[in-house]
Amino acid sequence: MEEILKQALLYDFYGELLTGHQKSVYEDVVLNDCSFSEVAENLGISRQGVHDMIRRCNRLLAGYEEKLHLVETFVNLRGQVGQIRRIAGERAEDPAMREIEEIAATILEEL
Repeated sequence: MEEILKQALLYDFYGELLTGHQKSVYEDVVLNDCSFSEVAENLGISRQGVHDMIRRCNRLLAGYEEKLHLVETFVNLRGQVGQIRRIAGERAEDPAMREIEEIAATILEEL
């Protein structure tokens, strides 16, 4: 999985477990693509402090995933539902398959 996508998914699932300060720094650097220097200047801390905070947050988020496997389950589930949708779409002449495809599409939108 691409590193940025992985970080974003980990943050989506476990970000609320970080402190407010950690969330703010992590969002600025990882999600908003700000440089360490920009974030450091805005918060009045050192560039090294921002770097350390990001590394700490990445370790925390990865640790939560190691224990809970929510991102892994989500990615697998999304792939399986996508496969159901594709298979049902190949047999769209059958009304039941069309309905299955529509249900799978709805599930994918919700995920």
